[in-house]
Amino acid sequence: MPCSHITSITLQAPHPTRAVYREECTQCFDNIDMPEGIDVCLQCYNGGCITNGHANLHHVLRNHPLVLNIRRTRKVVEREEPPAKMSKLAIAAETEADKYDTHTKVKCLACGTSADEDESLKPESNPELAEVIGSILSTTTHSRQEEVKAWEQERSSCEHILVLQQQPSRKIDSQNLANCSKCDLMENLWLCLECGNLGCGRAQFGGVGGNSHGLAHYQETQHGVAVKLGSITPEGTADVYCYDCDDEKVDDDLGHHLAHWGIILAERQKTEKSLTEMQIEQNMRWEFTMSTEDGKLVPRFGPGLTGLKNLGNTCYLASILQCLFDLPSFQERYPLGADLPDALDPAQDLETQLRKVAHGLLSGVYSKPDPDVTVPDGEVTYQKGIAPAMLKALVGRGHAEFSTMRQQDAFELMQHLFKLITRSPHPDGLSDPTKPFKFVMEQRLQCLGCNKVRYSSDEQDNIMIDVPLQQFPTEEGQPPEYKPISLKECLDILTAEETVELTCSACGSKDGYRKQTLFKTFPDILTVNARKMAIVNWVPVKVDVPVIVGDEPFDLDGYRSAGKQESEEALPEEAQSQAPAFVANAEALAQLEAMGFPKSRCERALHATGNSSVDAAMEWLFAHMDDPNIDTPLELSAAPTGGANADPEKLEMLQAMGISFAKGSRALRETGGDMERAVDWVFSHPEVGDEDDGDAGVEATKETVDAGSSALPARFQLQSIVCHKGTSIHAGHYVAFIRKPSESDPNQKVWVLFNDEKVVDAVNVEEMKKFAYVYFFKRV
Repeated sequence: MPCSHITSITLQAPHPTRAVYREECTQCFDNIDMPEGIDVCLQCYNGGCITNGHANLHHVLRNHPLVLNIRRTRKVVEREEPPAKMSKLAIAAETEADKYDTHTKVKCLACGTSADEDESLKPESNPELAEVIGSILSTTTHSRQEEVKAWEQERSSCEHILVLQQQPSRKIDSQNLANCSKCDLMENLWLCLECGNLGCGRAQFGGVGGNSHGLAHYQETQHGVAVKLGSITPEGTADVYCYDCDDEKVDDDLGHHLAHWGIILAERQKTEKSLTEMQIEQNMRWEFTMSTEDGKLVPRFGPGLTGLKNLGNTCYLASILQCLFDLPSFQERYPLGADLPDALDPAQDLETQLRKVAHGLLSGVYSKPDPDVTVPDGEVTYQKGIAPAMLKALVGRGHAEFSTMRQQDAFELMQHLFKLITRSPHPDGLSDPTKPFKFVMEQRLQCLGCNKVRYSSDEQDNIMIDVPLQQFPTEEGQPPEYKPISLKECLDILTAEETVELTCSACGSKDGYRKQTLFKTFPDILTVNARKMAIVNWVPVKVDVPVIVGDEPFDLDGYRSAGKQESEEALPEEAQSQAPAFVANAEALAQLEAMGFPKSRCERALHATGNSSVDAAMEWLFAHMDDPNIDTPLELSAAPTGGANADPEKLEMLQAMGISFAKGSRALRETGGDMERAVDWVFSHPEVGDEDDGDAGVEATKETVDAGSSALPARFQLQSIVCHKGTSIHAGHYVAFIRKPSESDPNQKVWVLFNDEKVVDAVNVEEMKKFAYVYFFKRV
């Protein structure tokens, strides 16, 4: 009997802006290269697998019975002779049609039939169905749409391009005959759009030569806009750089500006890689010296040993995900085999995507040698890796940095991900997986005049340690080498006493305060961010300082705060309602202002670094140039002591988020009136009820329990590290090293390297630890 749904359901071809999931299941990493392929819903274009039942689950939830099954197989190509030697960069890449055979079949999940048994489900007998299928197969996939959005989001022009005034025109030797005006280089040439000068760029990764004569031309003439000749395409795209902005830009009038110098777009041919292509290639080809004596790496396969495919500058995401999903709290929160949430749009649901990643990394289903790679007999190839494109798009949506395709800071990504997870709903019986990371640091202030003290607490989920730089003497022209330092020394610096120049509100003394910050409680998972920054020519540069961390457990008992003692006299209650006035170090302030920094920024930097030094304040400034409040005058008035006095505008904003007046008041009081922290406080303190009126003078109806545990001993052991190689956290390459059970003895732990899709036994780990950027310690 013919399927009744094919005539009763109205089918429409997907709109160009509509997401089509035709390559991979939205709820797991099964894809069209698997034997059963993927079922694509003909009504909403969701992709569902057959093996794990996600296609049928979608049908049940949405009552969408008609699907298009898509699977593809690799073509076997026999080459009779070797291909011709490539003399230029190949622009026309091998297409899908060249590599794969695609097989399609319409099915009705409600009737349990397919086009094999039912003529009405065959496209040739239904023109409307054929049109929809053709559109699905030809439309841009969701992952590709997100990638295009991310690249396009970065493109912008600038005022220097918009007001560009070009000098009298002349014809430039623009293709392969030109050379730099100051040397003989004939590649990596940059054309000054203002005067037509040709100057070579910087030497690039991969052996591309350069003597920076393009930059020298700008320094001599202040002509700020240049275009890379070899990157120009007939379509009008090219690398455009503004030296005034010190950034890559887009010239919307590039064709006109080039024609002024006799360069016609239609006659161009791209001959060199763009800056973006070179950056991605550089990031993906950073080599960590991990080879064995015979030069071969030993791949690992199995549950918890699945690689993550690099989507282009996404190694920062892959390394953090590997470390997080190695931890019990994430494995228990997103368990294998548990029922998936009833998400109508799985690709846009954070819970679904995190469970998808958990299944992909932990099940071992996708941890297999890449079948498309041919290797000599007796050798094992690496994995193909799973691609977390949907999670990346979801996590980055609306974020100025993580929504782009640029390399990002792995530690900042972890903090952003924690916020999203904390604020998301958690099903009954499953807790927030970030809770084991939380603990409390207690700050002790003691007036040097009256010796009265104040204790204050701050809940955190990580600590940041500044690694001191002690350079070894080196010969001129040699790269600097730095003296190793132990983790204990870094913790000693973090928790050391220091003097801050504050006026005591109790006795009026201007002698200052003695300040010390120690652990009030300890987490189950201690995350440490090692900041290894130096200022070179006023530019912050990451340096590789070896931080010595052993594999054996160590104690943090000595860093626990003893709390207020009976012999100590607290500052009066009225003094607690107003923070001591901050006075910036006059000499440091003057030095920073002399460098050209606005006064408000200088005061903010000195406050953030405890008036410690000009260098520390300057590093803070360079690291926080993009903060939205960087130019806001520093205000240090204390948080309101009661809900009635809280900032009405902030309270209204919190109420608009669904947070009650009482709980919002309490949150603002607990976080010093900081909106961002107040929202985090609300979601991380579900035990505080709405009946709490937030009045500081009235005992709360429910006692807030500090995160973490103050029990001793506090012993921790290194479990995993995220390493970074490169001179900037926004370039270079990230990898993860994780302690995993040994193949020969599951009771023994060995280090495993996760380098994107490559998962291999690690060697020379101690050497690699000097590149460590984020440490994860387990409490044992």
